[in-house]
Amino acid sequence: MTSAASPSPSHSHAAASHHHGPGHRHEHGHDHADTGQDDVFAEVLDLDAAVFAPYLTAVTGRVADLAGDGVTHVVDLGSGTGTGTFALLERFPGARVTAVDSSPAMLARLVEAARAKGLGDRVDTLETDAGAGLAGLTDADLVWASASLHHVDDPAAALTGVRAALRPGGLLAVAELDGLPRFLPDDAVAGRPGLEARCRAALDGLHAEQVPHLGADWGALLGAAGLTVEEERTELLELRAPLPAGTGEYAHLVLGRIHGALDGRADPADLAALSTLLDGGPADVRRRDDLVVRSTRQLWVARRPADTP
Repeated sequence: MTSAASPSPSHSHAAASHHHGPGHRHEHGHDHADTGQDDVFAEVLDLDAAVFAPYLTAVTGRVADLAGDGVTHVVDLGSGTGTGTFALLERFPGARVTAVDSSPAMLARLVEAARAKGLGDRVDTLETDAGAGLAGLTDADLVWASASLHHVDDPAAALTGVRAALRPGGLLAVAELDGLPRFLPDDAVAGRPGLEARCRAALDGLHAEQVPHLGADWGALLGAAGLTVEEERTELLELRAPLPAGTGEYAHLVLGRIHGALDGRADPADLAALSTLLDGGPADVRRRDDLVVRSTRQLWVARRPADTP
């Protein structure tokens, strides 16, 4: 998702039905029946990856340092549009990547992109939910899970499945985020100071209901699953002008998803104010020069002990 990214890290960047933005690419334990929604979600994932590209490069570099030489099989758990898959293919030039996602549309998009890049012979796919195990996958050198594990119903069971897919000594990298980026200055809409903070608080309430494992202590969960955590870090990312290309469109799509998610759950005056940032008028986020992109990203890297079955 990713991002992400994330991915969003890549990816996973985030599940469309949960409306919590990118990140995140994606296991997507969600419903992709709406093709239009699926296309919008894919665009969010790709923009997240583009905006936070340096972060993804740095994270995959740290993971590669821990993985060492000889990586030949990588699993991208919750691959989304393939941002993580392609970053991993570049980072590990001797490896094949198995892209895992529950959305056939996302996997088809990824396969098409891989062929266009001349990488089709290095990509396999597995259509399954992130929490349903990794049937048939064994001896993976690395499993990359970007913004995907927080969607599973049973994290312990999901991690048990991931551990079984890893070879002894193999690595699991869990890249997560605290929900979605923030973009707006406090006074973005006259007369409604703190608009984004209030929308974020309302969205946090929605997440508590729909994605209760967002923000989980994955270090503890990894240890309980019999994996040894070798690196854990939290980074507060802040992007200021000049911003990467596509940032305004990224903000527009994310804030639009927030508006839809909070319909009936937030102050109508706040939703009306948010609409002025999305309606193509002079205050539209795609026209603003005062955006600052802030996101909290976390990484855990854990190893399956080499001397255990």
